[in-house]
Amino acid sequence: MRFPRSSLLAVTQTALWAISLTSASAGAADSALLHELQACPDQAFALAGGQSPLPRRGNYSREQPIQVNSNNASVAIAGDATVNGQVTVTQGDRQLTADSVRVDKLRDGIEIEGNVSYSDPEISVQGRAGRYEAGAAQISDAQFQMLQQASRGRAGSLRLDEQGVLSLDEVTYTTCPTGNSDWQIDAANVRLDNAHHKGVARKARVRFKGVPLVYLPWLSFPVGSARQSGLLFPSIGNSSRGGLQVSAPFYANLAPNYDLTLEPTLYTRRGLDLFSELRLLTQNSRATLDGNFLPHDNVLGERRNRLRLTDTTELPGDWRLRIAAENVSDAAYFEDFAQGADGTSVAFLPRLLELSFRDEHWRSGAMLRNFQTIDTGLASADRPYTELPRLYAQGNWQATGLPQLHYSFNTEVVDFQRATGVRGWRLDLQPGAQLNIEGMGYFLRPAVALRSTQYQLTDTAAGQAASPNRTLSVASVDTGLVFERSTGRSGQRLITLEPRLLYLYVPYRNQDQLPVFDTGLPDLNSISLYRSNRYVGADRVGDANQLSAGLTVNLFSSERGTRYLSATFGQTVYLTQPRVLLPSEIANKQQSSDLVAQVELKAYQNWSVDLGLQWDPGDSRAQKSEARVQYRPDGGSVVNLGYRFQRDRLEQADVSAAWPVSNQWSLYGRMLYSLRDHGTIEQFAGLQYNSCCYGVRAVARNYVSSRTGERDTGIFLQLELKGLASVGTRADAFLERAIRGYSPASPKGSP
Repeated sequence: MRFPRSSLLAVTQTALWAISLTSASAGAADSALLHELQACPDQAFALAGGQSPLPRRGNYSREQPIQVNSNNASVAIAGDATVNGQVTVTQGDRQLTADSVRVDKLRDGIEIEGNVSYSDPEISVQGRAGRYEAGAAQISDAQFQMLQQASRGRAGSLRLDEQGVLSLDEVTYTTCPTGNSDWQIDAANVRLDNAHHKGVARKARVRFKGVPLVYLPWLSFPVGSARQSGLLFPSIGNSSRGGLQVSAPFYANLAPNYDLTLEPTLYTRRGLDLFSELRLLTQNSRATLDGNFLPHDNVLGERRNRLRLTDTTELPGDWRLRIAAENVSDAAYFEDFAQGADGTSVAFLPRLLELSFRDEHWRSGAMLRNFQTIDTGLASADRPYTELPRLYAQGNWQATGLPQLHYSFNTEVVDFQRATGVRGWRLDLQPGAQLNIEGMGYFLRPAVALRSTQYQLTDTAAGQAASPNRTLSVASVDTGLVFERSTGRSGQRLITLEPRLLYLYVPYRNQDQLPVFDTGLPDLNSISLYRSNRYVGADRVGDANQLSAGLTVNLFSSERGTRYLSATFGQTVYLTQPRVLLPSEIANKQQSSDLVAQVELKAYQNWSVDLGLQWDPGDSRAQKSEARVQYRPDGGSVVNLGYRFQRDRLEQADVSAAWPVSNQWSLYGRMLYSLRDHGTIEQFAGLQYNSCCYGVRAVARNYVSSRTGERDTGIFLQLELKGLASVGTRADAFLERAIRGYSPASPKGSP
């Protein structure tokens, strides 16, 4: 029996149990079309701040009514119904269209045929025929598109259950855009769980450019950007020290707050190295444990290893526990495995355990610290001491009724231990007080302190006291002014002029009998000019009757507060010639210190300039200088020029760049050249191709790999298939360290 459209409403309540058939004109309901991936669909996701622009699955329940729109329908006596002609079936936010829909009352479902399309907020499917029942859909000869992330594919049969879990047989899956299948997974079965961001494929072949890369009986991969356990993509390289090397990392997402990365690396010259990294994050703690283990180095004929632990734990009552420790099996470890000039220059590895307390007034704690000496050429007498322990306390208070008066108390007790040389305890006490007088455009800070240092020593040299001590006073007056005015035609810029003057007086005390445990001379700069002690460490307190003067000029944007220019100049004038010296220090016969200058020019049409100078006025020549020029339109486009000079030590030129030459291609490189030695310290060049489907990065490096000047050459290659490896160390992470200002930026047309 057939009914015209106008008669269809009359039989809906008796012929269809929970289905409401409403008349509609042809084309009133849009068919659910398969959404095509654009050039890079993740770009819109990123621009949305990481929030998907599409709604998530709605409040679906199987009790929601099913509505069917169509041109005509027929209802059988048994209650079955057949609907033809641009049929649209809607239940909640799920929609299905087909040429023909047959309602099977007995089997409690809907059979669909001809140009089948199904869509909800998470998936869009097209197929030949299928079935829909109680929130689950089954479609044969299906093409599907995941709408919450960039992935699509084909399947001989597709089933979507009420929870949104997608099961596919005889499937091809990729994250490449429509019309591009540079990589794909061919599998007998794939299960995509969008709610848990997990995909599992069985009997899977991963193909790249049609070439099979690997066959896996079982493959787990992330759906979207969520962390997911599984194999990460290998990296391949070659170096003269290690030979051909292949790394195959595995990532284990053990829990939301801790994970594990395992990365075996095969060196054809040295053997198999095993790397692992365990990360733990809790509400009060952040810890990382990583290390390498090479059971047998074929070159040296021995075991090689490295272990590092870092942890910061916030304890109750303003207490904190900090651990930072690293150890290597031998002094040549970084030369053989660091793969960079910076790693081979490591001289010491610190090991530190610190328990500290901090509140409004106090900062105190206990520390255990020692160092592994990597530079074996360093004399035993020049190696750092072990501190077992270092106890410290620093207190600062504001006087009641006189807020300008601040007083402080700093104390430190350290036991210095070493196999050779003098050893022993040092107690350093320093109470002090300061007036802090401030007003509009000025400050005045007179201060006084008393510093007393006591030693208890063993293994002292002949004629050296076992319990030397030193007590002296420190007085200073620090003052400065701040002038500012608007400039520019409309006052759009603000310029400030900030002169500063510090007078420091410290009486002379002969300190030649005191040991030198941890004291040295810091670099001279605009900050050290205003220190109350020209040394770092308590073993020496420099005598002083001096005046330090400086001038800082700043240029700001009045509206945004951006600083365009900052220039600082300063110098110390000695009213009395300093006499206290370290054992190896050469006395300064000048009446003033070197002149220091620092200029920073930023935020000017993507250009920035940093200039630093330490000028010796007596010899009329530079002792140190540094110049850096950078052009940086964005994080992925940067060019650096640099120059560093330290008299009688080094003179280096540094050129580095990372630059996209097209929407997908980028070039990068660096050369660090020693003008003093007339040779390169490090140089590398590389390129990368980055698209929606995959990324290829290649780099060739040549660098000084040992303190004796030996060089290493390496070539490294990495292939990343987008959507299969979303967790792990980025292949271009070393570029961020080697090229100042570089940060990975997606080129146009890439995610």
